[in-house]
Amino acid sequence: MKKIFLTLITILSFIISCSNKVDKSNRDKEIVVNVSEEPKTLDPTISGGDFVYPRHVFETLAIKNKDGKVVGGAAESWDISEDGLTYTFHLRTNAKWSDGVDVKASDFVYSLQRAVDPNTASEYTIFVEYIKNANNILSGKASTNTLGVRAIDDYTLEITLEAPTGYFLDVLTYPIYAPVRKDIIEKYGVSWSLNPETYIGNGAFIMTERSQNDKIVLVKNTNYWNRDNIIPEKITFLLLSDPNLALAGIKDGSLDFSVNVLEQDIQKLRNEGVVEILPYFSTFSFGINATNETLKDIRVRKALSLAIDRNYIVENVVPTASRPTSAWVPVGTSDVSGDFRENGGEYIDISKDAYAKNVEEAKRLLAEAGYPDGKGFPILEYKTPNGLVNMQVAEAVQSMWKENLGIDLKIIPLDSATFQQDRIDKNYQLVRTLWIGDYDDPMTFLENYLSSRVQNTIGYSNAEFDRYFNIASTSNDKAVRMEAMHNAERILIAEDNILIPIYNPSNPVLVNKRFKGYVVTPLLELNFNYAYLE
Repeated sequence: MKKIFLTLITILSFIISCSNKVDKSNRDKEIVVNVSEEPKTLDPTISGGDFVYPRHVFETLAIKNKDGKVVGGAAESWDISEDGLTYTFHLRTNAKWSDGVDVKASDFVYSLQRAVDPNTASEYTIFVEYIKNANNILSGKASTNTLGVRAIDDYTLEITLEAPTGYFLDVLTYPIYAPVRKDIIEKYGVSWSLNPETYIGNGAFIMTERSQNDKIVLVKNTNYWNRDNIIPEKITFLLLSDPNLALAGIKDGSLDFSVNVLEQDIQKLRNEGVVEILPYFSTFSFGINATNETLKDIRVRKALSLAIDRNYIVENVVPTASRPTSAWVPVGTSDVSGDFRENGGEYIDISKDAYAKNVEEAKRLLAEAGYPDGKGFPILEYKTPNGLVNMQVAEAVQSMWKENLGIDLKIIPLDSATFQQDRIDKNYQLVRTLWIGDYDDPMTFLENYLSSRVQNTIGYSNAEFDRYFNIASTSNDKAVRMEAMHNAERILIAEDNILIPIYNPSNPVLVNKRFKGYVVTPLLELNFNYAYLE
């Protein structure tokens, strides 16, 4: 009872606090949203995932409009060479920084050289590795001035790639490609992004307030070239982690949008009309440590996958799952024509009628590997971040493996920091693996499993996979690229079974009934430039 009372007091305090933070007399010109807790950094070059803040303060050469299409941003147009290696960008002559200084091509040169400098410690260098010589610079083998980027003049920028990259314009929309000011960073160092006075951007908004663990306030940038098409005058980002507080704010009307949702309440929230279920370009999987002795036998890995009833998990365990899957690249990925997943199909028959047959095959494979009915098989360990849905999925799989294979699974829930470090250190047997695509190409789901990739946290290495991956990475022929990626995925999932895909999630968000015009893409890109209260 005491705990409930304290929770109610906390929610009441939050509502009063929100009322004080928001000027209700001018509420129609302000939107209040909650998309994360305190971000690690607002520096667009370094940011490791909190992209929403720099996306509203900075503008890349190309951006996505409200329909998700790539259009001109800081660059009004561009030319691509016949071989697909050289991109020439023509910058807008009316583009300015928020302090009125003209945006120049040299700003992009500085920003990209800073991004590949190992001393900068950018977290998303995977996005700039496409540029010529980037990998040599990142590994310390070359200096930053050898990067394939140059300013032809003040308003013409040239970027040269290592290999043709058909989705490069999509990649360009990520904040690591945003310009930053050399004079500001050299003067203020790492603290430049901490204060509104020095957080100078070239995008639609400027930061006017930053209160740690409380809020970030942005107002429309009057120097932005496209300011007349930006609807909100002010965006207040509340830095909340408690979904109960977020829901209270939505119901009270002091909060317009939140990504914090209690999934066990989804149906109730749907009935109340305060939650929307949005498409999500992602796959939930059990990842297998390729360096672990217990799981080195492919027959064991295949048996583990076959023994999971994916339909049961989607229908009874995860209320927001969009569909069961036995493949890694999700539906919604473009192919030469049509959808990559629909063209490639599933790697296991996951229809309800096939499950009993799948279990029999799993038992046969496990017995063939020397463990009939699981006898003699050691206890497996599965590490997952804390969270109700994560635990419920783990417990469902635990029950299926015990009942069907006689295998015991120990579930180890971890806080986020410990979980991420254990993944990096490969300190696990099985690990929750959730990947959200970064751009519309199968490569975004396959590139982390290249043998040489730093992000390859499962220790996977297969020369044939690498060969197909390299074909897809270097060819300018879309048909050749897509065939190579279908083959690479087949090796990764159907032959080596190094991942056990289970379902494709969807993205539930809390939304004020009056809140319109917001954009959330399946890639989890958030855009509030056109949002308003009806």
